[in-house]
Amino acid sequence: MAYEVEVRARLEVDAKEIVARYPRSRSAMLPILHLVQAEEGYVSPDGIEFCAEVLDVATAEVAAVATFYTMYKRHPNGDYTVGVCTNTLCAIMGGDQIFATLKDHLGVGHDETTDDGKVTLEHLECNAACDYAPVMMVNWEFFDNQTPESATALVDDLRAGREVRPTRGPRLCTFSEVSRVLAGFPDDLADEGPSAGPATLLGLELFRAQEASAAEPAVPAKKKTATKKASSRKTAAAVDTGGEGTSAHDAPLDTAESDRANDATPGTEETER
Repeated sequence: MAYEVEVRARLEVDAKEIVARYPRSRSAMLPILHLVQAEEGYVSPDGIEFCAEVLDVATAEVAAVATFYTMYKRHPNGDYTVGVCTNTLCAIMGGDQIFATLKDHLGVGHDETTDDGKVTLEHLECNAACDYAPVMMVNWEFFDNQTPESATALVDDLRAGREVRPTRGPRLCTFSEVSRVLAGFPDDLADEGPSAGPATLLGLELFRAQEASAAEPAVPAKKKTATKKASSRKTAAAVDTGGEGTSAHDAPLDTAESDRANDATPGTEETER
């Protein structure tokens, strides 16, 4: 079943704006897939057909792209995609346990949605937030340092319609709203909420502290030269007087040149005989 006339007319206006951003129309495929996903909450057969018509490509080409990227859903998705990172660090820090707990609590598995249509649960690969492991994401917003208990409370709040704030970033939007943003239509929330947490900024703070401690007053060049000359004179005096601290490398050595009584010139002993 194709889109209704009103829906199609609205999507065509947005699609035209998207296509105009690119030198070639087919380059707009990814954002237009996000656009149709924003309409129905997933990339439906109607969405694939619409995308193919707008870009003048085969539906098979569109379907190939839509099935390649995991951000495109091929069946109805929940209002909130709850992703649990189960990659190496998050897994050993508790990610596997969190996923198992939510799976039992929600009664769904990977890429499955609760009966009320609120939550879709999924495994996530690394989201480059290892300093906050174990990490969860809800519609790609971060929830750091999670536990099975905090994760359970989070999904319960989402299903109950209570306000939930990410650890970092802007307020939560629905999956469809986020898909429209990814299509290239900003929601003006980009600067809302903290963008970096203490663990992210720790390295920068340590660097600045080291820079501050290293910033000492520079010694004038003349003073450095005078100090070097004084040190050289002191060393020479110690060698001349055999003073304390003289190294074997500083004193004259008994060689053939300095000790005529023990001439080491080859053949000297035979000549004397």
